[in-house]
Amino acid sequence: MNLIKADWKKYSPLLLMLMFPVLGWMYALTNDIENQEVYSLATAVDGTIPFVKWFALPYSIWIFYIYVCLFYFFKKDINVYYRNLMTYAISALLCYLIYSVFQTTVARPFVVGDDPVSMLMRYIYNRDQPFNCFPSIHCFSSYMVMRAIWTSSFRNKRNVALITGMSSLIILSTLFVKQHVIMDVLGAVFLVEAVTAALIVAERKARLWRERQKSTFGA
Repeated sequence: MNLIKADWKKYSPLLLMLMFPVLGWMYALTNDIENQEVYSLATAVDGTIPFVKWFALPYSIWIFYIYVCLFYFFKKDINVYYRNLMTYAISALLCYLIYSVFQTTVARPFVVGDDPVSMLMRYIYNRDQPFNCFPSIHCFSSYMVMRAIWTSSFRNKRNVALITGMSSLIILSTLFVKQHVIMDVLGAVFLVEAVTAALIVAERKARLWRERQKSTFGA
């Protein structure tokens, strides 16, 4: 009985990942263009990127990949886990705010074929409207975990290669399945960098405040 209680306490921080269904519900509320002007951020370079339906495979496993990375961070360094949860939540909320005032879209091709990959591609298109594009949630979260492993104390050649490779593949998939354009990717990277910088500043100020409080009461 005590062992079960101890295990529960150890893994209870994982309950914070329940924020994802809530954020998903909030996303659905913003995926509506009624009474909004819609913009396109497509460039000439985007026009040269072909539609490759096979990229639907990495694109579709995105959220499961993020879950796995967060669980891995939790096991390795809980502070990295907490920071990434915070980064994701703040970045997602900022995305929703942008979507509500600056709605963008991406032109999609018509998908032909009855093979499993074509069916998966049509499912992706049917499930997600071609809006809420800038910045890309797929891209910011994939870049977030990639950046986290680069700066972690537990990085090594294997985990850096695996996470960098998979994150890069998912980011590229958003372009090849025509769900996003290059500006959506760049916006996602900028968003993560800005939120990360703000969190670092906030953590430093909180640490200094705690030290001042400790010295004041200690005196």
